[in-house]
Amino acid sequence: MTPENWAGRAALCLHQTTKIGKDEPAGLGGKPNLHYAHELALRGYLCLVPDYPSFGDDVTDFPKDVFGAGLASGTMKGVVNHRRGVDLLVGRGAKTVVAIGHSLGGHNTLFVTAFDRRIRAAVTSCGFTAMAKYKGGNLKGWDQDRYMPRVRERYQNDPAKLPWDFPDLLRMMAGRRVFISAPLHDDNFDNSGVRDCVRAVGGKFRRGALETAYPDCGHDFPLEVRHQAYAFLDRA
Repeated sequence: MTPENWAGRAALCLHQTTKIGKDEPAGLGGKPNLHYAHELALRGYLCLVPDYPSFGDDVTDFPKDVFGAGLASGTMKGVVNHRRGVDLLVGRGAKTVVAIGHSLGGHNTLFVTAFDRRIRAAVTSCGFTAMAKYKGGNLKGWDQDRYMPRVRERYQNDPAKLPWDFPDLLRMMAGRRVFISAPLHDDNFDNSGVRDCVRAVGGKFRRGALETAYPDCGHDFPLEVRHQAYAFLDRA
């Protein structure tokens, strides 16, 4: 999505778990509150909106295309794809690259930002919580082939056995900018677990570089928080 009079700002926009994949952030369907790529394009950003493996038009065969290619998980396939997306944006002349996503896109935004320092700022909406507070510590939702099967195979879906948690990812982004939206009533990513993660890393970020919003809603990305997030990205 290319805006008129583009000035060099670009956004990697990652979708939630939805059959239509990239079409939702692009504004072609799904929930209006999740049309953030369309809204950022109107704001002057060149937006790349890819499908996560197995969603939308993507036809990834996990045994062949992921595990057969030497990757450990669908999550890492997503990181590889999304970093190639950053290559594309930089190749188009982007001077500043940011990333944004909701839910599935929210944690994939953190994953790609942790691995790619070209991303200057990240917005994650309903994207994570402390693993011990995800579904009461039951990590079944993370252990699918399209996400992280080693959570099951090596760590028996036990948060205490995992070698990492989300504060570790956030620390990898210190020195850049991160905006976290964690609704009070999100039934997927527990709000108190998000606050635990923020407290664990707050001192690692420079003043104003880690911003949080805790809207009084469920698993959503309300308009007023989106505007707050977009203004945060504009300052990157």
